[in-house]
Amino acid sequence: MAKPIPLIERYREFLPITDATPIISLGEGGTPLVKASNLPRVLGVPELQIHFKLEGLNPTGSFKDRGMTLAMSKALEAKASAVICASTGNTSASAAAFATKAGLPCYVLLPAGHVALGKLAQAILYGAKVVPIDGNFDQALDLVRELAEHCQITIVNSINPFRLEGQKTAALEVIEQLEKAPDFLFIPVGNAGNISAYWRGFKLGKSSGRSDSLPRMCGFEASGSAAIVRGKVIEKPETIATAIRIGNPASWQEAERAASESNGLIDEVTDEEILAAYQLIARTEGIFCEPSSAAGVAGLIKHLKKGTVSSDATVVCVLTGNGLKDPDTPLKVSKPDLTPVAANLKSLREAIGL
Repeated sequence: MAKPIPLIERYREFLPITDATPIISLGEGGTPLVKASNLPRVLGVPELQIHFKLEGLNPTGSFKDRGMTLAMSKALEAKASAVICASTGNTSASAAAFATKAGLPCYVLLPAGHVALGKLAQAILYGAKVVPIDGNFDQALDLVRELAEHCQITIVNSINPFRLEGQKTAALEVIEQLEKAPDFLFIPVGNAGNISAYWRGFKLGKSSGRSDSLPRMCGFEASGSAAIVRGKVIEKPETIATAIRIGNPASWQEAERAASESNGLIDEVTDEEILAAYQLIARTEGIFCEPSSAAGVAGLIKHLKKGTVSSDATVVCVLTGNGLKDPDTPLKVSKPDLTPVAANLKSLREAIGL
């Protein structure tokens, strides 16, 4: 059986590595681009070409692995003694896994009570030292910056320049899978690194001759933490989409440039719109993503109604994390009746209506 090629090796010519860079890989990248077969019809635009980039199929269940493989490889090359991150969940899981692979201690600061159980469980099991703080993500990141200055420890949040360099490979994959760039890319926006990284990747794809065009970049914050949309820091961000519950995005300016340069936009969607899209993706396409991943799809639905997107466009929606990251939300939104029934055929037929 052929060995999978590490993401860094696949895109070596586009990444800041040398022969001296040790490659720390868990088999990241190469995620599917799945064409929607039912959703366009349900939305009343059957000619619309919707594709889902399933980043939840990375090794730790989110897009973070793309940047973490490079950040951790460069940390090891620089002889880091340990790594640290602030996280709303997915970064902690990815950092902990790749740090273990690299043989480095990992420290994680989390906003207490605002991290989905699946993500917390990952970080703990991978062996990270997890420290919940009585504050939000932005406060956690400030503490991480301060600690790193005093303790010579490597930060692996997206403020680490290698993170976005690794994440840009997703755009190159999209171009390969579609054999062109899409007309639109719809993506959630939290710390704003991912929309920035995709734009880097699409520009690189065009400049290297891999595509002839560039997509319009459309990013969506949750309304309760829509700092970029409102043009101000949100001191107490709130949203059910915990992965994008960030009130002061680290890549704010680069994300705005991505939207501006591409003739795209950064907008907001409500929790109700996010949860509606979250359920719709699952029930029309059989795809289970975490709630924050559905923000881009919620944005697509919103802008179809506004007429921003033509009915025959090619659209890619990035689903950033696996639904199993957040196992509690499906039960909260669906409210299924899980009352046990007697173990006999009569009771079973009555229960399912057959």
